[in-house]
Amino acid sequence: MAEINPAFVLQSIKNVSFENREVPKLRDEYDVRVHIEQTGICGSDVHYWQRGRIGDFILNSPIVLGHESAGTVVEVGSKVKNIGVGDRVAIEPGVPCRHCGYCRSGSYNLCPDTIFAATPPWDGTLQKYYVVAGDYCYHIPNHMSAEDGALVEPVAVAVQICKVADVRAGQTVLVFGCGPIGALCQAVAKAYGALKVIGVDISKSRAEFAKTFGADGIFIPEKPLDSNVDPVDASRATAETIVEQFHLGEGADVVLECTGAAPCIQAGIFAAKKGGTYVQAGMGQENVMFPITTACIRALNIKGSIRYTTGCYPQAVELVASGKVNPRSLITHRYKFEESLKAFEVVKTASEDTLKVMIAGVQ
Repeated sequence: MAEINPAFVLQSIKNVSFENREVPKLRDEYDVRVHIEQTGICGSDVHYWQRGRIGDFILNSPIVLGHESAGTVVEVGSKVKNIGVGDRVAIEPGVPCRHCGYCRSGSYNLCPDTIFAATPPWDGTLQKYYVVAGDYCYHIPNHMSAEDGALVEPVAVAVQICKVADVRAGQTVLVFGCGPIGALCQAVAKAYGALKVIGVDISKSRAEFAKTFGADGIFIPEKPLDSNVDPVDASRATAETIVEQFHLGEGADVVLECTGAAPCIQAGIFAAKKGGTYVQAGMGQENVMFPITTACIRALNIKGSIRYTTGCYPQAVELVASGKVNPRSLITHRYKFEESLKAFEVVKTASEDTLKVMIAGVQ
């Protein structure tokens, strides 16, 4: 009997199912086939499941979910040189065209023709076998677990955010959000030598976790007692409190916004020092009220960050392998492949005690 390839498939909005598909074939001599062993659930996976789109990426046909994965190579194309059968690898889930100006400059995260796992119309990694370009697989050492390997993906996102911000030793870094990406940004910033890293979150449990993970200090904003207070003025007051409480002088050298929430975006601008850097990584409402005059007067360097660029994945593997960043401590829930829907429901609920949810691969 021919081997089958069980997969967790998003058929349409809020409609998922398990399918037994054919084992995928290598598309060319540079591809490899990986037996997926662990997959982390990302907010984008849940977003496609619940809403069917993120920006211009719209679900028009069924796709396999999942893109944070690691596993063991079981087949390699004839021209693959960097890895072989039996190697344990972390998978970088986006393979660009390699030929456009963005790719040639190293900013392949901007390539319009990227094949990105679980981004319509491309299948993701929540299946027994996944085929990907061999050079987008990275060896993980024996002391790293498959869970560590899967979580290299969000670590690489944090590496990219810190790269965009040009985080350097001796700087003060303020991070809005203590969820997985925010907490990882805090840990990466500390690994890069930041003098002081402050995490901000409305969740007390997440903030307290961040203090044990990568933050030197945490701040939990309080809702204004007066409901008539202008929201932007409230955000300014929050920023001033943070700057004063953590002795940030004229403001933080670097602000990393990892929530997408309007109050955090506003407070981040107000908390940055003159000439400082503000990086937007969180995605929430598509349009928010933005204190642009303050940004101009303070001559802030405002940047956006998405996915990862040249060197981020190898750097992420090294940070995890060296123990400087320990993403496994983010894991709060573990599920079998057959429990994938339950795992997604847990992430959708977004309770305070949920950070990273992992799904084991098909044996």
